Amino acid sequence: MLNIDEFFTRFGIVPKNIDLYIMAFTHSSFNSDAKTHHHDYERLEFMGDSVLGFVVASLIFKHHPEMNEGMMTRTRSVLVQSVSLANKAKEYHYDDFIRAGHSLAENEAQHNQHILEDVFEAVIGAIYFDQGIDFVTKYITRMFENDVINFKPSEIQDYKSILQEAMQAEYRESVLYKLISEKGPPHDRTFVVEVTFNDQVLGSGVGKSKKEAEQKAAQDALSKVAK
Repeated sequence: MLNIDEFFTRFGIVPKNIDLYIMAFTHSSFNSDAKTHHHDYERLEFMGDSVLGFVVASLIFKHHPEMNEGMMTRTRSVLVQSVSLANKAKEYHYDDFIRAGHSLAENEAQHNQHILEDVFEAVIGAIYFDQGIDFVTKYITRMFENDVINFKPSEIQDYKSILQEAMQAEYRESVLYKLISEKGPPHDRTFVVEVTFNDQVLGSGVGKSKKEAEQKAAQDALSKVAK
């Protein structure tokens, strides 16, 4: 684990409150070892998620005037989904700074997709509180603007929304997603999900996250309907 000062050097941040950043990189498991309470990223993650969504939405509005509200919402969801944020965290080497307790397997925090996603959002929250909205907007823009500009609406594959809209148009009821199983070590889980309607299984899917498995299940259901 690198010293937090290296993070500030990498991103040109002159911190006013270093503790915010230390918290952003601290997993809750660290509290047990340090005998601390709530000195972790969970609250900052909540704030970072909101700030990130706002800035990315603004970029989509700016660069894609052709999109309607629904398309903008789906585009934002794709750009800030768990896999995307975990990949950003790895790309910018956030994993170099994560603190975790001994209850996690060695290096699990550095490879766990959900932890990386949470840390990414928490760092956004820390920067917002420490540097203000203008600085954090520029910070997020540097990371996401090219992704927004190059995003092709035709690549959106929100199968869950498509399936939900199709079912509600005909039945005015919602489908349900059920986790069937999860296997593998904590840093490399595999999830199996079924999508049902009125206790009838419409499709199933397998993924490295619950969200991915749900999307695969919805895609499976739609493919069966199309046959």
